[in-house]
Order: sequence, then C-alpha cells, then structure tokens
Amino acid sequence: MSTRFLVKLGLNLKKYRLEKCLTQESLAEKVGIHPTYVGKLEGGKNNPSVKMLYKITRVLGIKFPDLFDFDK
Repeated sequence: MSTRFLVKLGLNLKKYRLEKCLTQESLAEKVGIHPTYVGKLEGGKNNPSVKMLYKITRVLGIKFPDLFDFDK
C-alpha cells in the first residue's frame, strides 16, 4: 500500500476526529485501542485493517467511504 494513501487516510481520520472534538486518547478509549496507535494511523505510519477502520467510523459517526474521500 502506498505511503501517500496512508497519509491521506490519516489526515481524514484526524479531520473527522477533530470535528467530533475528540482527543486521540478519547477516540482510542472508545474504539478499544492504544492512543499511540491512533497517532500512528493519523501520521500514515500504520496500515489498519478494514475491521479497525469500521470500528473507528462507527465511533466517529461517519460512513465508511468518508474516510476514503480525499477530495474534501
């Protein structure tokens, strides 16, 4: 998977997290993951599973495809 793709995905994740006024720690707690993992996702350092992305979208209250809309 391209690093550029992961960076764009991470930026979208951060944008939606901030729109919901969540810290990395609070998002991590709600999803059931470690806060440093959220930071790595937002920085494009980790390649998350589809299951993990689904859990995150549920917590953020967004549709799964929204994370992949890089034109917004």
